[in-house]
Amino acid sequence: MGYKPTIGLEIHAELKTRTKMFCDSKNDPDEPKPNVNICPICMAHPGTLPVINKEAVKHVLRVGTAIGGKLADFTEFDRKNYFYPDLPKGYQVSQYKYPLVSGGSIANVATDRVHLEEDTGRSAHNVGEYSLVDFNRAGIPLMELVTKPVIKTAQQAVFFAKELQLLLRYIGASDANMEKGEMRVEANVSVSQYQELGTKVEVKNLNSFKSVDRAIAYEIKRQSELLDKGEKIVQETRGWDENKGKTFSQRIKEESHDYRYFPDPDLPKLYISEIPEFSEENLKKELPELPWSRRERYKKEFEITDEDIEMYVQNKKFGNLFENITKELLPDKKLIKLASNYIASDLRNLIGDDVGTFADKTASFAKLMRMIQGGEISSRGAKDILAVMVSRGGEPEIIAKEMNLVQKSDEGELNGIIEKIITDNPQVVSDFKAGKEKSLQFLIGQGMKETKGAANPSILKKLFLESLSKS
Repeated sequence: MGYKPTIGLEIHAELKTRTKMFCDSKNDPDEPKPNVNICPICMAHPGTLPVINKEAVKHVLRVGTAIGGKLADFTEFDRKNYFYPDLPKGYQVSQYKYPLVSGGSIANVATDRVHLEEDTGRSAHNVGEYSLVDFNRAGIPLMELVTKPVIKTAQQAVFFAKELQLLLRYIGASDANMEKGEMRVEANVSVSQYQELGTKVEVKNLNSFKSVDRAIAYEIKRQSELLDKGEKIVQETRGWDENKGKTFSQRIKEESHDYRYFPDPDLPKLYISEIPEFSEENLKKELPELPWSRRERYKKEFEITDEDIEMYVQNKKFGNLFENITKELLPDKKLIKLASNYIASDLRNLIGDDVGTFADKTASFAKLMRMIQGGEISSRGAKDILAVMVSRGGEPEIIAKEMNLVQKSDEGELNGIIEKIITDNPQVVSDFKAGKEKSLQFLIGQGMKETKGAANPSILKKLFLESLSKS
């Protein structure tokens, strides 16, 4: 029996700020030593008072502006009450009724809200013996984005999460590395045979895009099979076991009233409109070109392949390098397409992610592209020249001469070689005249061999055709 899946995502991202959300302890997710970046405030010692991190608030407002959300005028922080060893206060400071951002959309998926809270510590368990808690992460600014329950497939969910990760990186709000826990995805999945939503199951522990894809697909299948048997879906929180490829029950899903939210009495209410730098106009001015806008512009202005565009959007360093090279080649779009082919394949293979080492060679690279287009060097020769430019530098014209890669285009010089090849290969000439087109390629190959690869193959083809038509 067919069922309609409905998926909503809750995505947490640690924000890039100098200090934690409510204190002056360092925000350093890479600190290897436990319990170094802590203080009486983030450890909830009696008598301490928190102070709101202004930069963290601004990061969330910039996200809201980028996705077309409504920025709150009034907002406040709430205490979300629950007990867990890695939560030093016995509650988490979050936002409940008045989030910083409402609405908006990414990748045609409507978002419900974006709010700000503090992260918890990390627990390490030695099963059967003891558990340890590292509070370095406790109190780090944490953005939570919640989508509307409008996602229909696991693939759509993954694409949304990837686009959000890109956005966070573009605006400098978060590095959002999932493998480091800087971005965490939770999926609310339900299936139903009818128009109304089914029973929601929350799936946690999704620490990679692959896990998001597999866990949602598994949960849709699991719930559908239960309904086929006439069984009920239990509203619960489930974890994801990557090795087994299955979800597993963790606990019955809490409702909002279970957390006993109430406004934090130690933190002031915020009236965003009273803070000039938080105005939507100023926030828009500060935003860089967004990934989806860059995608559209590359397609419209340069007409390069979707694969190349995606590489430049995903890897901003290569995108910026491509843009600097296009400035040397405009307005020739054919030359820009040629350059993109070499950047996305040959150059990337040569320099990896070390784009900075090639930043001062954009003018030389543009010369190399013009040499290819002008027939001065072959595509094979261009690859060899580019390898030398990367390894030791130098101008492509000089390297081409040093390596004897400049193509011979002098028709007078090549005519003698062509006549000799035609004389030495009478059977091949007869085959060509009998309609065997491959024979021409053999003759051109002989010409390249005779000139040690220095001849321009286009000129060779032209001269062979002229000579064969006369004989």
